[in-house]
Amino acid sequence: MQKIIENYEYKEIVERQIDEIVNFLLDKNQEFSIVVNTKNLTFSPILPSEIMENILEFSLFTLSNYTFTTVRIEENNLYFEAGFGSENFGSLVKVPLYSILQIVIDDSILYLNPSATVEKFSEGNIEKSKNVFKSNPNNKRFE
Repeated sequence: MQKIIENYEYKEIVERQIDEIVNFLLDKNQEFSIVVNTKNLTFSPILPSEIMENILEFSLFTLSNYTFTTVRIEENNLYFEAGFGSENFGSLVKVPLYSILQIVIDDSILYLNPSATVEKFSEGNIEKSKNVFKSNPNNKRFE
């Protein structure tokens, strides 16, 4: 199982699936929540330290109301604007699609992604495939 979820090709499949599911939900105007691996998140502007220290490694973000209207996907990343802490500190959140562990609607899991727990993906199969391609004399012109 670990070899599969750490495989770069599998990561790309997961990203396409999440992209399609999120776009489907946006097209249907369906609000949803995501559980994400926060190690890979980017906040702009950066959240104050007192807020950052309260964010768990896997956190739930509810994408509803104003936040839902700001959701977009670009280049395998999900973006949304949200307010944090008691002062509702505003920030644009960038979430790599592969970091989304769950997509949740009304407390039910719609999608589960085990590769969100992976720290480094293996590209071994891609390199092997490239080397096989390059070793064919008929493919020298593509180098």
